[in-house]
Amino acid sequence: MAIEHDFFGLLESGPDGSIFWSENVEFGDQTVTVDLTAPDQDDVSEAALDVAAAMVSSLEAIDRTARNAMVSELDDRTSEVIEYILQQQEQLGDELEDLMVDVSGDVQIDVIRSLQLMSMTILADEHGGSEPFAVLEYALDPDATDDVLLVNLASDGQVQSVTSAD
Repeated sequence: MAIEHDFFGLLESGPDGSIFWSENVEFGDQTVTVDLTAPDQDDVSEAALDVAAAMVSSLEAIDRTARNAMVSELDDRTSEVIEYILQQQEQLGDELEDLMVDVSGDVQIDVIRSLQLMSMTILADEHGGSEPFAVLEYALDPDATDDVLLVNLASDGQVQSVTSAD
């Protein structure tokens, strides 16, 4: 079977009933990998695909929302955002400044500004549920694939959490 959608085209299911769509999307001066997946196509509604398409189309606004959520976690010294920044400072030392897009003197804000959006994974079967509908993956160094921050979004675009990958 397959699902057809105006934005995603024909989403064919695999032998196990799962669906998967992947595309590289231009975002500023970089390319972001966008994946849409669901373990069972029967759990994917037209509304879920419409929301997913809207998220992909408004990637800039979604990115801004995610970065604002990271900034709001800077007040909590135990947040994963703070832990990530401290880990990057410890690992990279003086090389950290080389990865910055802007050096304002506020290292925490500079790190958040300098993070690159690497990918967005849309879990289409989680539309309207309590689990994340979309997960944005950010990295300071695109080659350090283990050192990432993940921003989990609900299907209404609200940030559920910011976590590290480790």
